[in-house]
Amino acid sequence: MMPVSDRVKIYGTFLDELPTNEEYLTLQFSPARAPRNRRWKNYGMSADFLGDYFAQFFPGDELPGSKINRQDTARAAISYIANELLENAVKYSDVVADLPITITLQLYAEQIVIEVTNHASPKAVTRYQQFIETLLTSDLETLYSDQLEKTALGSGDSSLGILTMMKDYAAELGWRFQLQTLHPDVTRVQVMAQLKV
Repeated sequence: MMPVSDRVKIYGTFLDELPTNEEYLTLQFSPARAPRNRRWKNYGMSADFLGDYFAQFFPGDELPGSKINRQDTARAAISYIANELLENAVKYSDVVADLPITITLQLYAEQIVIEVTNHASPKAVTRYQQFIETLLTSDLETLYSDQLEKTALGSGDSSLGILTMMKDYAAELGWRFQLQTLHPDVTRVQVMAQLKV
């Protein structure tokens, strides 16, 4: 963890300032406007839309030694990661604060950056930061196996989505937690996933 100030904590690989880019797309959701269970399908459809949209920037040629083409690979990676990040943001957002959830995708020459922002309660933030500290100090394979076992036993949050992003998609993850001045009872949580293209 890298404390930037008393109000900001950064973990992992979080880029505070990204270069200006003309190829980006941002979607915003308000978690308090409709019951989450009615809107859950919309988040998955939004992630699929982002995957379909950004896959068009990749050629459809096959990857060496594979029947899968680059476009399909990009679509699957973006859709999966966007969906996992959105689901986590929705699940852990503080609905009472009535602050939006946003997801932004930016396409660069050599990477795709996906950033999701939500606002969470102190209790949720503490649990999340504890998990991140464990994640960043553990062997990924061992942690993944342990989490699979927890899921099979039905004990606690699995966090398999984040682990799968890192293990299967080689995503570099970073987190930024910032206490809010206008809403001191919630913390702004930004999660950034970087994918090499």
